[in-house]
Amino acid sequence: MQSTMTAGPMLNAYPDSLGGNLGALADFLEDSRVQGAFSSCYILPSLFNTDLDRGFSVIDYSLNEALASREDLERIRKLGIGLKLDFILNHASVLSPQFQDVLKNGEASPYRDFFIDWNKFWQGCGEMTEEGYIQPDPEYLAPMFFRKPGLPLLMVRMPDGRKVPYWNTFYQSVSCRRPTVQQLMEIAGLQYGSAERLHILLSEALDRGEAPGKIDFGPFAACKDRVVSWLEQNREYLGQMDLNIQSPLVWAFYENTLTALSDYGADIVRLDAFAYAPKAPGRKNFLNDPETWELLEQVRQLADPHGLQLLPEIHASYQERIHEKVAEQGYLTYDFFLPGLMLDAFERQSGQLLCDWARELWSKQIRTVNMLGCHDGIPLLDLKGLLPDDRIQYLIDRVVERGGYVKNLHGQKGVYYQVNATYYSALGEDPQKLLLARAIQMFMPGKPQVWYLDLFAGKNDHEAVRRAGEGGHKEINRTNLSAADVQAGLQTELVQRQLELLRLRNTCPAFGFDAELTACCSGSVLTLQWQRQGAVARLTADFSDFSFEIEAD
Repeated sequence: MQSTMTAGPMLNAYPDSLGGNLGALADFLEDSRVQGAFSSCYILPSLFNTDLDRGFSVIDYSLNEALASREDLERIRKLGIGLKLDFILNHASVLSPQFQDVLKNGEASPYRDFFIDWNKFWQGCGEMTEEGYIQPDPEYLAPMFFRKPGLPLLMVRMPDGRKVPYWNTFYQSVSCRRPTVQQLMEIAGLQYGSAERLHILLSEALDRGEAPGKIDFGPFAACKDRVVSWLEQNREYLGQMDLNIQSPLVWAFYENTLTALSDYGADIVRLDAFAYAPKAPGRKNFLNDPETWELLEQVRQLADPHGLQLLPEIHASYQERIHEKVAEQGYLTYDFFLPGLMLDAFERQSGQLLCDWARELWSKQIRTVNMLGCHDGIPLLDLKGLLPDDRIQYLIDRVVERGGYVKNLHGQKGVYYQVNATYYSALGEDPQKLLLARAIQMFMPGKPQVWYLDLFAGKNDHEAVRRAGEGGHKEINRTNLSAADVQAGLQTELVQRQLELLRLRNTCPAFGFDAELTACCSGSVLTLQWQRQGAVARLTADFSDFSFEIEAD
């Protein structure tokens, strides 16, 4: 089956971003002022039954009944709008039925090898610690890429009381259910007054993050074993557990998931965290070669019968040329370079690098999904090799000066970080700059993806970051808009003019993956022209005053 995907613009939003649920998002797309602007809609994975990371920790791929229904999806599809949906290859939630079965049945669970038992993986490659996990030898750890400090494992208590470490690349949280005073009376055989004192002692220790077995029970030492046993049995976990791609059950899960996404109406499937899935001792365990490409090929064989176009998501510097390798394998790839090149063009008041980049993409026939803003940050470190390091740092500093945040990878500056800001704020909250950026995006090679908040000229939401607390930096660019906000925005000239640009990109036959591009730059003036089937569309943009003109016939 062939994919019906076109190169027309794609709306990008959470199901509750525009009015509170997917039904309201469908209302937005059905609005006469919006119709014809989009050919696709990328709905982020809080569409599904998820728990953490605003959707990227999937319990299962049933619809989130609080936010969406099949009827909502059908309304979007009836508009002729295709769907892009997420599939998280590397991990599943601790609350997934598979991991919950492991917690309940231990070695008797049919899913005991569905996830990666850390000790089985590293057997013969390190020493067992007192805590019960293998510490890999230094030569095995040296090449590894970690997303968080320490070893990526979670100690999980089995029904027989054993603690088993499981591979956990991303988020984890372990908490102990607190016994009440009356429960402590029963567990420890204490009078009420003593149980009350023990309850205060335990609560304070657990609030400090102390492990149950490490708590000093003081005068209640005689009942420590009984209380610790109760606490261990009543642990609660949250997190994203890595899948064992050597397990046939994982591949059955992959096939079932792709079938479900196709049934929802997807024509593009974004493969999240795919580069972490193939693992082997002594390897980087991020983009292992050739295992990563073998994995993608196996997934493609499952996706092809459904007509699904795969979009592997990966951040890498330009100089690594990973985007080219993804494209050479026949996949769509993200243009994570455009957001930074666009900012640089405004700062230099020159479109030369944008011109060069457009020519490169077109001449190499790299099929991309491009964007300005998105649910993550603005990826400036990806520009290494396209821009000098000092220029990249200048752009980072400019966005931070305008209210953005920088999140480093567990404290290491310059390692896989993005700047978190709305694109409108990154441009200095200048309406004319936003219009010009959108016009250029519409004329760049690829399929333009439009973050809903950028369309509505959203500003940095520092209050949302404050409410989210530690690790909440991404909330600066994830503000939900009410139905009233959406209606008010649709009446503004800035939103209306962006929709006009989107509608031109979506309906003019001059554009397409098979169209011919002519790009040139002279001084501050950038010209991008597309030609296809006798139709021509030309953009002339002047970075000296941020004006532009479009001709289409």
